[in-house]
Amino acid sequence: MAAQPKTLTVSYHNAESLPAVEPLLLDLYAEIYAAEAATDPFFSVERFTDRLHRHAAAPRWGCALGEVDGQAIGYAYGFARTADYRWAGLVSTVPGVDLEEHDTRTFALCEVMVRADFRGTGTARTLHEELLSHRIEERSNLLVDEEHPRVRALYERWGYTEMGIMQPYPDSPRYVSMWRPIIL
Repeated sequence: MAAQPKTLTVSYHNAESLPAVEPLLLDLYAEIYAAEAATDPFFSVERFTDRLHRHAAAPRWGCALGEVDGQAIGYAYGFARTADYRWAGLVSTVPGVDLEEHDTRTFALCEVMVRADFRGTGTARTLHEELLSHRIEERSNLLVDEEHPRVRALYERWGYTEMGIMQPYPDSPRYVSMWRPIIL
């Protein structure tokens, strides 16, 4: 049974505060992705660290970090896409108008993760909504592994709909790309 958070506190961070929270993000990632990292280099902490640094260098990076009793239990982070963004890795056909970007159209939601003992408590949704509450973009876009239909169904309950299939890196899984308006 999932542990019920006693007192969940959520703090918001931008790229300037990444050095202060990065150790917490990496520790959580290492714990949550330990099984995947043991068999697939794409999920290694080193590869994730590279992705995190690239994401944090993008415009308007933001992170909602959840803690219970002073212990980090999960986070959600992403960044703003700009007008020059190109949808690399798109496998399926999507109407061109859906792919047009301007500097405040799309927030790329890169990660939503929660420690196993806090899953099923609403913590992921709280982190997600807190993160989106700081955004100026029109819509949020995220990727969910094709092999995880239960996670996809969760995002659908949060208002996301499928826009296509992507494989953003040559050695990454294929993902269902989903989006929703930031303000529902």
